[in-house]
Amino acid sequence: MKSQDILILLKLISLQQQALEDDQLKEQSSARALESSLGISKSEANASINRSIEAGLAHKDRKLGYPKANVSALLEFLSSGIKYVFPVKPAELVRGIPTTFDAPQLQSKLKSHSDYPYVWPAANGQLMGQSIKPLFKSVPDAVAQDERLYEYLALIDALRIGNAREANLAQQLLAKRLKS
Repeated sequence: MKSQDILILLKLISLQQQALEDDQLKEQSSARALESSLGISKSEANASINRSIEAGLAHKDRKLGYPKANVSALLEFLSSGIKYVFPVKPAELVRGIPTTFDAPQLQSKLKSHSDYPYVWPAANGQLMGQSIKPLFKSVPDAVAQDERLYEYLALIDALRIGNAREANLAQQLLAKRLKS
């Protein structure tokens, strides 16, 4: 499993939740569309989808053949293993895009215990904070195009770095949003 596998699975869920027509969903779920929206090469997007299918985190739609995330299996993995498989340590102060409970969609849910907000380093970032390495290098660009994906990745960062209280809340919010 690679970190971009999680990014692709979350993007597939975001696309499914956007209530697109089947043909649109098939087109948006293609490796070429994922390449342009996530900054992951077409071949790596295909390899990622195949790894996820093999791990039981995704499957192909029986009718149209496009990939779909297995939400319950993904939630189980995220809840139990993400912080061990893809650990994170806050680093230096940088300009970036807010993540964890400092992300705009989550600010009202919980106040971070850190003196500085957590951010993904980004040249166009407007907030100074403690750097957190995103799951994949293209995350700052990908979340600019998809607010749902941004919220999912911020919650996952809260799972990766948060104390028990923050992680529990992040887990509940993520489950609620991914299943909707």
